[in-house]
Amino acid sequence: MARNAEKAMTTLSRWRAAQLAESQKFKPRRPYLASNCRDLRRAEKWRMQVVREIAKKVAQIQNAGLGEYKIRDLNDEINKLLREKGHWETRIKELGGPDYSKVGPKMLDHEGKEVPGNKGYKYFGAAKDLPGVRELFESEVPQVPRKTRAEIMKDIDADYYGYRDDDDGILIPLETEVEKIAIGKKIEEYKLAKESGEIEPEKDDEENIYQVEREIDSENEGSSDE
Repeated sequence: MARNAEKAMTTLSRWRAAQLAESQKFKPRRPYLASNCRDLRRAEKWRMQVVREIAKKVAQIQNAGLGEYKIRDLNDEINKLLREKGHWETRIKELGGPDYSKVGPKMLDHEGKEVPGNKGYKYFGAAKDLPGVRELFESEVPQVPRKTRAEIMKDIDADYYGYRDDDDGILIPLETEVEKIAIGKKIEEYKLAKESGEIEPEKDDEENIYQVEREIDSENEGSSDE
């Protein structure tokens, strides 16, 4: 009786596995390029799938007993998935969705640690203690000493403000030549405008401001003679 029950369970397991395999055939696969996705909801779905894969692999890489090669492969896969997550977030923003680079959680990104001077590639979990990687984190980037305000002001003199630019005898002749050209150009423009009637010709004789007073004086003299 027990033997028949075991056979039945084995047959049921095989049938269930066949059903799952059949359903997997029609399950949509994640597009290789995020730009091929035209639907915002699907893009959100694929991003969440990538996030779950990253979280799973980050949990796996914490185990230092996996071996060096397995840890390196996992670390490469995590970095690849992080780049893919960035592509999906960019695509979601293009389709009118939220900007996950600003509002999304950064826990998975903060789990990794970048080597100083090598931005982009991160090491997670046990990968930080791999041979050759630990030394990279221990070596500090040399700090460039910052100059004090007094040291900066020490190098500032009259040349910094341009006070002695005319002493070389080169700048003044160049400025004089350019000034002559500019003045000649303005004179030509004025002559052309005057000939075309855009500017009224100036009167040669200046207005006599004493003319009215002379006429009044002459009238006064005539009345006195009478």
